[in-house]
Amino acid sequence: MPDLWDRLLSWIYPMDCAGCQGPASDRLLPSFCRPCWTTIRPIENSLCPCCGRPFDSPLALAHSPGHLCGPCRESPPAFDQALSPYRYEGLLEQAIHLYKYRKHPSLAGPLTELMLVWRDRIPPCDLVLAVPLHPKRLRMREFNQALLLADRVAKRLALPLSLDHLVRVRATLPQTELDRKERAGNVRRAFAVQRKPELVDRRVLLVDDVMTTGATVNECAKELRRAGVKSVVVLTLARRV
Repeated sequence: MPDLWDRLLSWIYPMDCAGCQGPASDRLLPSFCRPCWTTIRPIENSLCPCCGRPFDSPLALAHSPGHLCGPCRESPPAFDQALSPYRYEGLLEQAIHLYKYRKHPSLAGPLTELMLVWRDRIPPCDLVLAVPLHPKRLRMREFNQALLLADRVAKRLALPLSLDHLVRVRATLPQTELDRKERAGNVRRAFAVQRKPELVDRRVLLVDDVMTTGATVNECAKELRRAGVKSVVVLTLARRV
């Protein structure tokens, strides 16, 4: 029956796949065809155990599983671990761009499924939070792309979702327009924590869509740590490598 329904909808409302321009006939996967979508593959390299940055060599952790990348050794992040299953490139980059900037929130479900491919690597957590948008940015975009993902992640993991413990108190420039050093300064003191006693000794899963230098999630983690959070694990869909 679902297949028949999909075919009927695709006949009434035809849509082309944003990847191959062929027919996108699966109502559960808007804007893309299933064959294109299945080409999105998780990162297979050895990863830094802390920030999740892929190492150049697949043997980087062969003799030292706890070996950290250079940036994590030089400046340890405030979060305990960051997980990003995919590279921000190709079809996935295109999908995230449609989702985030072209107002395709219906892609939140399929993107969440991709995000949870490493579900077994997520340590025990008590609460799910999303990286917040400033109210001004939220009015412009009309939805918080990280919150839609966090909501679905929380439901899949059977964890409570916090909507307002972490807030953005200062408008910032888009991180995509800045270099590494500028990104860190851009988000400094841009976040705050409300109702801090409720977070003391809690283990937080912090969700965002894309991780580049990690400046944004690190600043969020700093504020959560100051509020008494026990641990912060970052989960993003993809990372720039």
